[in-house]
Formats: sequence, structure tokens, C-alpha cells
Amino acid sequence: MHLQSKTQLCAGPKAFRAPAPLIRPFRTARNMASAAAGGAAKPTVLVAEKLGGAGLEMLEKVANVDCAYSMTPEELYAKVAQSDALIVRSATKVTRQVFEAAKGRLKVVGRAGVGVDNVDLAAATEYGCLVVNAPTANTVAAAEHGIALLCTLSRNVSQADASMKAGKWERNKYVGVSLVDKTLAIMGFGKVGGEVARRARGLGMIVTAYDPYASEEKARAQGVRLVSFDEALQIGDFFSLHMPLTPGTKKMFNDAAFAKMKKGARIINVARGGVIDDDALARALDAGIVASAALDVFEEEPPAFEGHPLIGRPNVICTPHLGASTTEAQEGVSTEVAEAVIDALQGKLSSTAVNAPLVSAEVLRELAPYVALSEGLGKAAVTLVSDQGFSDISICYSSPRGDDLDTRLLRAMVIKGILEQITTSNVNLVNADLLAKNRGLRISEVTIRTDGSDVLSSLSVALGTGKAVFSAAVDKTGRIYVEGGVKNGTPYLTKVGGFDVELAMQGSVLLCRQRDQPGIVGNVGMALAKSNINISFMTVCRTSRNEEAIMAIGIDDEPTGQTLIDIKDVKGVVEVAVFKDY
Repeated sequence: MHLQSKTQLCAGPKAFRAPAPLIRPFRTARNMASAAAGGAAKPTVLVAEKLGGAGLEMLEKVANVDCAYSMTPEELYAKVAQSDALIVRSATKVTRQVFEAAKGRLKVVGRAGVGVDNVDLAAATEYGCLVVNAPTANTVAAAEHGIALLCTLSRNVSQADASMKAGKWERNKYVGVSLVDKTLAIMGFGKVGGEVARRARGLGMIVTAYDPYASEEKARAQGVRLVSFDEALQIGDFFSLHMPLTPGTKKMFNDAAFAKMKKGARIINVARGGVIDDDALARALDAGIVASAALDVFEEEPPAFEGHPLIGRPNVICTPHLGASTTEAQEGVSTEVAEAVIDALQGKLSSTAVNAPLVSAEVLRELAPYVALSEGLGKAAVTLVSDQGFSDISICYSSPRGDDLDTRLLRAMVIKGILEQITTSNVNLVNADLLAKNRGLRISEVTIRTDGSDVLSSLSVALGTGKAVFSAAVDKTGRIYVEGGVKNGTPYLTKVGGFDVELAMQGSVLLCRQRDQPGIVGNVGMALAKSNINISFMTVCRTSRNEEAIMAIGIDDEPTGQTLIDIKDVKGVVEVAVFKDY
């Protein structure tokens, strides 16, 4: 058996008090249509920058689309207060003030492109707003533009063209360099970097890559050697930049980096302008360390042309952020971001979510049956908490994959199921972890390697508390304990406290602790029938004959207070509790 323990959040214990249920799901597309038929308004999607027609058509089928371009910040603030979703490209700055102005209505921000550095992700998470992007549609277009700049740079195409248009014939001045057998250092080996590598190898180049998060297996499959940052600087003849702009990559290419390059290096940047220190690059160009550069992106866009240290230099080629500017890419981006925004409004999980548990589409498909289980167990556990509250959550995953199981999504769903019952905040996958941390919850995870072929054999949730509303739900360690699994795509409750049960997690569940004796099952059933409450499932578990037992009953409707009193009055029944609405 393999055991892995992970403590995720720790901000000091703080007990919760009486639950105040508040569930705020996104309106689904089906509900949108029915709501519209009943007179309710469709959701509003604000499109702040030009979007391809195909994407707009998709949005218009399920929402009111408001296209408002070139807005001032004040105009944007006024618009988002009336919008459920916002779609931007790279020019619109989605700041904290935007989320504050939305006053909680904004549910999703869609970035029609890859980078999201123009969106305040911390503020989006705090306000429970999902941020999605379109990371794949413009991948090939960006890679092709990088290769175009690579070839243009090596043969001085732009400079020679300008010379010809000025009436000059300067063959000797614009002698270029061959690409064959030159080393291309790809800085950031993600989707675009990988596509550039494929094309560069076709040109006969030796391709290396620097990316601390890249897979050795992926690199080897593409004939690329992964190297350190310093080694890449030392061996590269050409540098193609494809890393995101983060605090760690901001001005990564500075004086110190340029000093390590071989003389005559050439740089292409189709990533983010901020990864290069413009003044440092200008000095490297003056010193001949860098022979030439091709820039498609700038720290400020559009840049301040007058006095810019790079624009206007004869050995620097500049293009106005054209990486994704092909007809095919523009339409692809528009449909990809539109689909992601619609999914978010429908409450569906998205593999392009930036500030929620980020998992691949393949993992999403695998874990889909366990999402409802995770949320349901969270709800079940917190329902059993008394008014003394609780201070920590323990989650245990039993899986044949052991350490390799990606638990981020499942953890977020457990937390979401718990917090929805005890907070007035808008809880969703985006902010579940943050809200738990802010409330002082300590969350620990344990993964146990088990046999079997399913992704997850079982999942358990335990809450540390001094008292429960149903004492039989407390295990030997003094914690409220619930466990479950998935059978044929349906989540099942399989254990409460120390008692084994088998109950589909649908509707509501009535728990009874009783002394094991004849007649109790029938009398409880009669009490439910008296209130016209139908039983869907039932399971009984006992410690031993004529000793303590619990009965778990699936019911179609929630029992009234009087019904619970009638059940408690049944001879032999010790206590009763209800799980509400899984």
C-alpha cells in the first residue's frame, strides 16, 4: 500500500457555525431558453473587442450579445454591471476595478487568445469569476509567424525590401546567414514552441529548448534537447521566445542574459514584450552581441513610437502583434472562446479555465463521474455538523494511480459542496480554495494506492468537530466521516461513520440510528407513507444481532418536522438526520 499525504491550505483553525445554505449555479443554456420563454431575460455577453462572426453567432443563440468596442474604463465599468460575461482580446485591461464595478454579476471573462496578462486573475478569483482563454486555435498561426520572422531575419528581407523601394540595389549590403545546422533555442516549449520546433527541424536547424516545466518525453519525441537557461544562452544562434509573462519571466532577457550569448545572435519574440528589457536589447545590438531582432510584441501596445529604443533601428524588424492574425486563426479563436464562455455560463467544466483547477480535457472526461460524488460527500458531511462547527477537512482518495492521480478538481468540488452550505459567498470552482483559506480551514489530502481499474476506487471526507447532529456518523477518531464511490456512472454513499451503507446519492437521504429489533423498518416506512413521501432506496447496517444499527433511506421529498418527530417516536429509534438535496 502506498500512502501520500498533502496538506493544501493552512491558515489556523476557525470553527464554522450554523449552516446557511446558498447555492448559486450558473444558468444553463436549456434553462436560458425556458426562462426566455417565460419572460426572463437571457444572460448578457459583453464583447469588448472585435470577434469573428462564427463566435458571435454561437453566442447569439443563447445570450444577448452587446458589442461595444474602444470603450473608456468608465464605459466598461458601466457595461459590466449589466453583463454576465465579458470577452476581450489583448487591448482591454480587465482590472480589479472592473470586477468591483460588476458587483458579483460577472461570471466569466473570456480572453480571445492565449495570454491573460491583461486580466487581474487574483481579483477574478476573489470575486468568483471564471477566466477562460482560447489556447489552441491560434497556435499554428503564431508558430508560422515566428518562422516567417526567423526566415526574414536570417536573409534581411525587410531591409532589402525597404532599400529597393528607396531606389537602391544593395546586394552586398544584405548578405544573410543560412539556417541549416544553426542552433535554434526555443525559450518556452509549450504548444507554440512545439510547433515552431517541428518547422525549424524541417529547415535543417538543430533545435534545443528551455522550459523548466516541459516534458523530457515530449521533447525527445520531437527531436528536441531540453537545456538549462544558461546553456541555451551560450549555444543558441537564433532565439525564438514563447514564454508567458510572469514575475519570473519579466525582463528575463536583460544585460546579464545578453552578456552570455555568442556574438551575432538573433532574437525573435512572438511571446510577450515584457520578457525582454528593451534598453538592454538596444545595448546588446549596439555592442554587436545581438546582430538583429524581430519583434511582434511590445511591453506597451501600441508602443510609444517616439523615442522607443528599438523601433526604427535598421537591424530590428517590427510587426504589430500579428502572431494570431490569419483569417483561419481569427475564426478559430472566436469559436473557441465563445464555446468556453457558453460552457461557463452553463456551469460546465472547462479545460481552458485559467483560474480554476486546471486539468486537461482528457482528465476532465475521466473524472466527470466523480465530480458529483465529491460535491455530494462534501454536502453530506457538513449537513451532519452540529452548531459547534468544525475546523478542518480531510479528504482520502483510494485509487490504483496513487501519486499519479490528479486530485485538484475533486478537492475543489469537495470544498465547494461544503462551503455552499455554510457561506453567503458565491462559491464555485474558481474561488473554493481561496474562500476555504480565508475562513481558516485546514485541508489535508491523502492518496492511497489500491488495486482495480477504475480511476478512483473510493473517496472519503472527514470533518474535525466536537459534536455531530447524528452521532453514528462519527468514526473512532471522533470525526464526522462519509465515504462513497461510483457505480455505473452514479455516485453512491457507501459508509457513514463506522457503518457500511449502499445508497445512490440522489434527492434526499434519511438516516436513522436504532436498536436492532423487528418492526422498526416497517414503522419508519409507515411514518413516511403517512406524509406521502416515497422511498427510492434503503439499506440497513448493524454492528451485530440485537445491537445498534443504522438505516439509510433514499426519499423523494424532504420530510417535515412533524414527520421527523413521528419517526423519532418509533420504538427503538435513537436518532434521525436528513441529508438534503445532493
